[in-house]
Amino acid sequence: MIKRVILIVLDSVGIGELPDAALYGDEGSNTVGNISKAVGGLKLPNMQKIGFGNIDGIKGIDYEKNPSGCYGRCTEISKGKDTTTGHWEIAGLPLYDAFPTYPSGFPDEVVKKLEEAFGTKIIGNKPASGTVIIQELGDEHVKTGYPIVYTSADSVLQIAAHEEVIPLERLYELCRIARKIMTGKHAVGRIIARPFIGGNGKYTRTSNRRDFSLKPNKKTMLNYIMESGLDVCAVGKIEDIYAGCGITDAVHTKNNLEGIEKTIEYINKDNKGLIFTNLVDFDMLYGHRNDVKGYANALREFDAKLPQIISSMKDTDMLIITADHGCDPTTPSTDHSREYIPVLLYGKELKKNINIGTRKTYSDIGKTITDILNVKEDINGVSFAKDILL
Repeated sequence: MIKRVILIVLDSVGIGELPDAALYGDEGSNTVGNISKAVGGLKLPNMQKIGFGNIDGIKGIDYEKNPSGCYGRCTEISKGKDTTTGHWEIAGLPLYDAFPTYPSGFPDEVVKKLEEAFGTKIIGNKPASGTVIIQELGDEHVKTGYPIVYTSADSVLQIAAHEEVIPLERLYELCRIARKIMTGKHAVGRIIARPFIGGNGKYTRTSNRRDFSLKPNKKTMLNYIMESGLDVCAVGKIEDIYAGCGITDAVHTKNNLEGIEKTIEYINKDNKGLIFTNLVDFDMLYGHRNDVKGYANALREFDAKLPQIISSMKDTDMLIITADHGCDPTTPSTDHSREYIPVLLYGKELKKNINIGTRKTYSDIGKTITDILNVKEDINGVSFAKDILL
């Protein structure tokens, strides 16, 4: 009997364009497949042993004759392709009305409210790459002290500030203020703090990013698991993504390796229920910066750590490895991409070499988790627990 699920989201590790990718300008996107092609083949032996290369439609990953786990892929039914949308759908809460986006920057009414509440002017106010805009406006920000406010193709309001000009706690406070302002028709999915350091036109973002998400408008699998008396341990930005809702314990991390370490620490503790991890470096450091080699190396690093995760697991644990969207670094765009996400499942209580096929929604993951943990809930999705359990 499975008593605990370890759910690891490899942020942005998509495996091929969805049928509606053209509506999002993402034709041809295939994060894993295109990276593999660009680097002359991507070897991920430990994920391949579970069945990564056996997933329907996957490209660039070796096929395994006798995989040790179960495998498949999920389709996104929500409107959007961002972190919040993907994670909420995984947890059984798809979004049929997309969060607002601002391809021309924020309207005057929003800018006015922000400046009044901040007590200062803002600069920027346009869609931009975060690493580019701090080079463009960093000197002006340092000179004036005005925060840099910008957005992207996603439903986000981002605030960039030099850590020596606007201290971290003040930056986080500005984000909380913006979160209160961005409601109603302007209820963006996330407010993101983007601190940086440096000088004289050469600036570097730090790992002190924080996300301030909307609260889910309905219970997710996290709430139901917590309310059943089980643990929900969050690693990385999971606590931020769900605005703390349905989480019993949380730890924030600075990079993928620390996220893996903290996940293993939770596995080694006496808890039951859900360990939920987001590994953000794939997306933040490599996908958005179109760094193909960096992305490939990050995938290899995770794969090399996978045996350590598996060896820490108890016989009553189940591991799920998945993603939340794509972010293909081989395309001209630096934005997220509308893609299928992989699903890899492993555990002593699971069958081997079971193809769960192409699921109609990410929510099938959450539905399966609650089913396996015997948690009563009212979330979207169809469980595939009977297909994979011994």
